[in-house]
Amino acid sequence: MQDQTPDAMQEARFGLIIIGDEILSGKRADKHMPKVIELLARRGLNLSWAEYLGDDPQRITGALQRALAGSDVVFSCGGIGATPDDHTRQCAARALGQPLVLHPQAERLIRERMQDVAREQGVPFEPDRADNVHRLQMGVFPQDSRIIPNPYNKIPGFSCDGPGGGTVHFLPGFPVMAWPMIEAVLDTHHAHLFRQGAWLEKSVVVFGAMEATLTPTMERIEHDHPGVKVFSLPSVDHPQWGRHIELGVKGAPQAVQTAYDDLRRHLQPFSLEYGPELVR
Repeated sequence: MQDQTPDAMQEARFGLIIIGDEILSGKRADKHMPKVIELLARRGLNLSWAEYLGDDPQRITGALQRALAGSDVVFSCGGIGATPDDHTRQCAARALGQPLVLHPQAERLIRERMQDVAREQGVPFEPDRADNVHRLQMGVFPQDSRIIPNPYNKIPGFSCDGPGGGTVHFLPGFPVMAWPMIEAVLDTHHAHLFRQGAWLEKSVVVFGAMEATLTPTMERIEHDHPGVKVFSLPSVDHPQWGRHIELGVKGAPQAVQTAYDDLRRHLQPFSLEYGPELVR
């Protein structure tokens, strides 16, 4: 499990792996990354990195090996089913060097789901029918995995801890299942990392400036205010503000206001035109 020391809380990083040929081919548009960013932001957290992979077992195994060797909390979406193009469970086992085993709690939940479906269809439940036996493969996880309950249809995901202290949480590719599962994982297992009120962004919309002209000022603010990050987001066709730069600072609230005031002071000699100030 994640280290819960204050240093670990301060340095917690979150990653996202999205798996599926359908994403890379354009048959499906990824919706996971913006949602994960939203779910993390509600808890004062940020997404540090994301990786997209097709249904290539070698690449999936390599990505999971890197994730499990690190110290990040990682969400992996997709490929945990039991069809020939689903490789994530097998790749996770290879990345960990662990055998695949039928998780007893997952087996119970999958059997409950099969019974529910039979009841809904008005047919007898036949546990030994070939398709029902095959469905149990969805509960075959790397040894020592922990299940992630699925409130949508009971078919669970799973979590694995790596040797580097990080954790990878494996979830279905379907947003209707994955998103509530991610929220539950965050609130149940990573609440000690939440930082609501510990992060602030303050910026101003600037018209008629070039980033290159403002770069020395940005560098000076970062130098004079350690721990505060300066950001610049240019836009050429914003529907409301047209061509502009959103220039601001982000970090601990008590440091951000001082750095922002300093930024505005250093911008005065440029005689720029300003739009609204933004606080996030």
